[in-house]
Amino acid sequence: MNETARWMGQDQGPCVAFPARRALALALLFAAGLVLSGCSNLQETPSTAAAPAPPSFEDTLTPTQRKEHDRLVSSYGGAYNDPKLQGMIQETVTRLVAASERPDQKYRVTILNSPAINAFALPNGSIYVTRGLLALADDDAELASVLAHEMAHVIANHAAIREDQVKQAVLVSRVISDVVNDPDLGALALAKSRMSLASFSRAQELEADAIGVGISARAGFDPYGAERFLTTMGRQQALRASSPMSRTASTDAADFLATHPATPERISIVMANAREYASPNKPGERDAKQYLTAIDGLVYGDDPKEGFIRGRRFFHPKLGFTFTAPEGFALENTSQAVLGADASGAEALRLDAVRVTGDQSLAQYLSSGWIEGVEISSVESLVLNGFPAATAVARGEQWSFRMFAIRFGSDVYRLIFAARDLTPDLDRQFREAAETFRRVSIEEAERVRPLRIRTVKVGLTDTPDTLAAKMDVPDRPLERFLILNGLEKGAKLKYGELVKVVAE
Repeated sequence: MNETARWMGQDQGPCVAFPARRALALALLFAAGLVLSGCSNLQETPSTAAAPAPPSFEDTLTPTQRKEHDRLVSSYGGAYNDPKLQGMIQETVTRLVAASERPDQKYRVTILNSPAINAFALPNGSIYVTRGLLALADDDAELASVLAHEMAHVIANHAAIREDQVKQAVLVSRVISDVVNDPDLGALALAKSRMSLASFSRAQELEADAIGVGISARAGFDPYGAERFLTTMGRQQALRASSPMSRTASTDAADFLATHPATPERISIVMANAREYASPNKPGERDAKQYLTAIDGLVYGDDPKEGFIRGRRFFHPKLGFTFTAPEGFALENTSQAVLGADASGAEALRLDAVRVTGDQSLAQYLSSGWIEGVEISSVESLVLNGFPAATAVARGEQWSFRMFAIRFGSDVYRLIFAARDLTPDLDRQFREAAETFRRVSIEEAERVRPLRIRTVKVGLTDTPDTLAAKMDVPDRPLERFLILNGLEKGAKLKYGELVKVVAE
């Protein structure tokens, strides 16, 4: 949950509107739109020559393009600054451009400070890749396959076509909302249009795959990198789908697979494309050592600046608070809220922040109607670890809620628990979890360290099991180790080779 995301609604208003008589936990858990956080300041390299320096890529952007760039960067947690990694990516792009159908096209790659697995391109040649995607790739050929694929969307004019389609969809929704005077119908039209656009974009993926594989191969990279990376992404998606959070929440920044599905059919077609350029026995460059050396130290998962999760505990050193979820809960941090659910999907939670004016008590806020079904007799004022707070129960046909509003400095945090059956014992567990909300000390905050990708050499006695035991991950360390390194179950490690682990 980023600092800007504390203010997601209007004064005294909620982040999400809760209907009274339906399965309310879904509305509780799904984050609304993207919330902007701090933007990155891209800096130009000063010219040392007397003649005027040629315009940088940023100088060529129109005001509209610059605004779109800033919006995208801020939506994904800002730019990730790593000169060594940026240099390696730019060298890869230079090779790919020279081998592409449009060697005159200029590209600028921005690394996004997000754990999401995503990459996309704008019509002007701006390419964006998240650190989450970079952590998943295993060699320079897999990276080249992603970059070449995004370049292919620019070369085939896909990005420009989609941009025009989005503008048209927005215009249609405004006409319905303003002229027909039906905002709900306008929103529905826009939602359907965006679904159609997503489908339209997927239809272009095979074309971008074919172009991208060709670019990678002509640039000297292993064209089978696309197949390997798509396979790894599919395994990562399957692991995520098996998590308790997959039934109740989604990351606020959609993953690459949302518009780049790694279906078996697509993987087989990518393989066929690669065979047109190289034999599996002589595939081309596949430099794992260079790539793994470049990503050594890459931040993995949540950035502590935006809050992070360790097991059942959420900790936000910048905002200065922490809390621990009930036993059995899995947590997920998004830019708008912290979401949680138990393994059965019958219990859930959401932590977010809203504006509540100083002249309204927290008890009044909980009773103000932002969620229906509040039992007025249950509204109670209390103090949690020295902070003014209030709590109440709300009930619907399928879900019941135990809600807390906690005033922390100038902020009010909402900690909302949902259960299909709010028993006295479960209600007690929710209260105990709320009581863990507390301030963190400066010393405690300074000790926070992000998790990072660490590349290590395989020792004589190392196995996937022994190295997985060193992984600082919440669960299923062996499965995560294998996916992170593109290895199958039962794989044997080679002495001296580099592999990735996750550690502080």
